[in-house]
Amino acid sequence: MSYCRTDGKDKIIFATAEDHAKPSTVTLKEPESSPGLILPNGEINWNCPCLGGIATGPCGVEFREAFSCFHYSKADPKGSDCVSTFQAMQECMSKYPTLYKSMNDDDEDNGMEMEAFDETTISGDSEKMKSSEEKVSEKSEKK
Repeated sequence: MSYCRTDGKDKIIFATAEDHAKPSTVTLKEPESSPGLILPNGEINWNCPCLGGIATGPCGVEFREAFSCFHYSKADPKGSDCVSTFQAMQECMSKYPTLYKSMNDDDEDNGMEMEAFDETTISGDSEKMKSSEEKVSEKSEKK
């Protein structure tokens, strides 16, 4: 015969072989869908697992400022007004080489390609920057 006992904050359930032979009657709620990187209202979801904790690491502030600048940028090409924020993020990341892999390393897990940012990179290759933001969005939708 099974029985329950409470021990402080814990509830201890003793079950017999007969208890385990019966099918479970527990019903679980449907999991809530994850909103992804961009919330339905257009804001950035900083809690998205697709960011891999980069938004809360030692360079989290710099990352959030740079990503926000790029996401909300109205400049043409997109992000061309964010050079200084990306440079600040890159400088911060260079102080933590073991945490943030080298900009030249291939990392299949992070889904983002990082490169040195300067005005010629941003103004000369806006399509590449747009595709990087799309990669992050696609990765968050897959999870």
